[in-house]
Amino acid sequence: MRLILASSSPRRIELLSRITTDFVAIPSDIDETSSGPPEERVVSIARAKAERIAKRHHGVVIGADTIVAIDDEILGKPATRAAARGMLKRLSGRTHRVLTGLHVVSTFTGESREACEATEVRFRALSDEEIEWYLDTGEYTDKAGGYGIQGKGALLVAGIRGDYFNVMGLPLCRLYLMLRALGYRLPRRSAAE
Repeated sequence: MRLILASSSPRRIELLSRITTDFVAIPSDIDETSSGPPEERVVSIARAKAERIAKRHHGVVIGADTIVAIDDEILGKPATRAAARGMLKRLSGRTHRVLTGLHVVSTFTGESREACEATEVRFRALSDEEIEWYLDTGEYTDKAGGYGIQGKGALLVAGIRGDYFNVMGLPLCRLYLMLRALGYRLPRRSAAE
């Protein structure tokens, strides 16, 4: 059964590679704007990504979208250093949520599953100097909320409650359970490996 990741995200590709290398990554190139509550928005975008690829390719297609939300406001990917600074100041000393919408569809059966995984992330109080140091790393670019927990951004985080991999962009346990429900089985390694 062919597994397709509807994404070109290096983080998602690396994360999915932790459980299987038997997949292809195909970017969906959809408009990622959506409305409604954060939980509905990420699921809606994940669904659109998966459905776009499923129309053109045969297999089990995974769509995912991740956002950072604080006070029910979505913090997207900062367009500038100043925008990232504002996001980090807002997150400093507070707890926010990282939400990943998942939509998995099998073109073999037409069945699909979708879910929203939520992880609470607590930032420690950050000084202006620490924020500037982090911005100097450049890690904030192309990251929802202006930080990446898998890099130097780990120094900003005092704790998490939930799936760590969700904060990186792909909740592996939830994804595996959804794939299994659609009949997907992880490939077995041969004795020679």
